[in-house]
Amino acid sequence: MKRAVILHGTLGSPEGNWFRWLESELKKRGYEVWLPTLPHTEQPSLRVMSDFVYKNAPFPLDGTTLLIGHSSGAILALIIAQQSKTPLAGLVGVSVFHDNSLNWSPNSKLFDISFDFEAIQRNTHKILFVHSDNDPYVPLDQARYVADTCQAKIVIIPGQGHFNLEQSPTYTQFPKLIETMEQQHNL
Repeated sequence: MKRAVILHGTLGSPEGNWFRWLESELKKRGYEVWLPTLPHTEQPSLRVMSDFVYKNAPFPLDGTTLLIGHSSGAILALIIAQQSKTPLAGLVGVSVFHDNSLNWSPNSKLFDISFDFEAIQRNTHKILFVHSDNDPYVPLDQARYVADTCQAKIVIIPGQGHFNLEQSPTYTQFPKLIETMEQQHNL
């Protein structure tokens, strides 16, 4: 059985953006999917959220598991991979970043675990990052840094902002993400 965990970002929920649509698309492809409501998204902590995921995941996080995260959910996916006791099938990070250099107050407590990029690489079979060239919250150089450090593929989709409903009301779906994952062999 293939499994997927979809992780929303700061101030988000499973009902936001394209998350329920992605859940449905993955189920059509034979995945068992978990789309949790993460704790304290108004002021998230990687430590609290990763503990929550490990304690509440309805299936093992193992070589059959694909992690998909958006924004701070992408960072959470990195930390879950880093902490994993067994290599995961893959990780897809949409609008990933590596620090709070933009000083956005809701993310002021986010980075309470340091990255171990070697562990992330070792614990993840395939890593893919998807980013836009005009994200108003996460500069492209942040995603490039994470991709380079993880020795991972990054796909840049022009003009899509933060891949959320602020960009367009059409972001209740994200077909280009599925297409990109299929092209990069992450599905």
